[in-house]
Amino acid sequence: MKDYIEERAMNIANYIIENNATVRQTAKAFGISKSTVHKDVTERLMQVNPTLARDARKVLDINKSERHIRGGLATREKYLHRQEFT
Repeated sequence: MKDYIEERAMNIANYIIENNATVRQTAKAFGISKSTVHKDVTERLMQVNPTLARDARKVLDINKSERHIRGGLATREKYLHRQEFT
């Protein structure tokens, strides 16, 4: 694996852990795709730094388990905001 990919994977994992960030937030911050973020954290980082990979994976698993709640809140906010203008 190339050095810049290893470094990117470590930077991504640190960003996720420090900011409790989702895959989408991380992808936007680094200017890469969601699939690249996911692959870096789940596969590439395990080869480089397994401990960091596990810590980042814990955050992503928590975010994944909560995503249906965030989606519902976003929809609720959307419709509440829409009612203000009618």
